[in-house]
Amino acid sequence: MSTSAHDAMRTHPDILELRARYDMAAEQPPAQVADGLLMIAGLYAACSAWIVGFSGEMNLTMSNLFTGLAVALLAVAFGSALGRTHGMTFVAPLLGVWLIVSPWVVAGVTTTTGMIWSNVVCGIVVCLLGLATAAMGTDLMGRSRRMTPTR
Repeated sequence: MSTSAHDAMRTHPDILELRARYDMAAEQPPAQVADGLLMIAGLYAACSAWIVGFSGEMNLTMSNLFTGLAVALLAVAFGSALGRTHGMTFVAPLLGVWLIVSPWVVAGVTTTTGMIWSNVVCGIVVCLLGLATAAMGTDLMGRSRRMTPTR
């Protein structure tokens, strides 16, 4: 792609309008809450091995550390520039699913109940918040309000 075509696409009115809509959605309180909670959930996932006490299981510890840091960094990116990062919002729910299944998928891990509960609950939270973030800026969040009959 030539530089002029790239510049033309970047400054296309539809692209600018779409970014403005996502940035406006990111400034709303529900989006800020979702992004903040997503960051906290990511930081918890990163530290969960030491909080729950399975830091001796190095494979799962590293998996949670890197996954949690990725979630937290994505949440910061979504909160600061949703207009430019909205195309990556599908990654957060996938990382949530990974947190859910990782105790059983990561090799060489002797799981405990605390490990499983920590990963499953944190993964569900990350998945739901990631889906909420993905819905921001689209009509999905407002559609339920429009479909509700008024009397």
